[in-house]
Amino acid sequence: MTADTSDADSPVLDTLADMTAASIEHSTLVPRELMLARIAALVALDAPPASYLANATAAEETGVTLDDVQGVMIAVAPLVGTARVVSAGGKILRALGFAIAVAEAELEEEEELEELEEEDD
Repeated sequence: MTADTSDADSPVLDTLADMTAASIEHSTLVPRELMLARIAALVALDAPPASYLANATAAEETGVTLDDVQGVMIAVAPLVGTARVVSAGGKILRALGFAIAVAEAELEEEEELEELEEEDD
């Protein structure tokens, strides 16, 4: 879902990113409030970790914090129940763990490339 990903490489992710951008653009809510509503919906739907991950960049870009996410989970708990909130917490942690693992792998790859370039000099 990064800006440098071409449609040929990830058409599904690109479509989802476009849908998120369109919903932010066309909503009467300010982007931060829209993302909080989306997070509440993900909790209510018992969405998989990938759904949280697909919304993470937009949430971060609109200023949503971990405290905000916890606040949303507390707010919806009486409506969706303990099991959904606990499930959401675990799925958010898995999504964050995946994002961290990907970032670490990319950093490691960059470091290896830099080392190879230094060896060539």
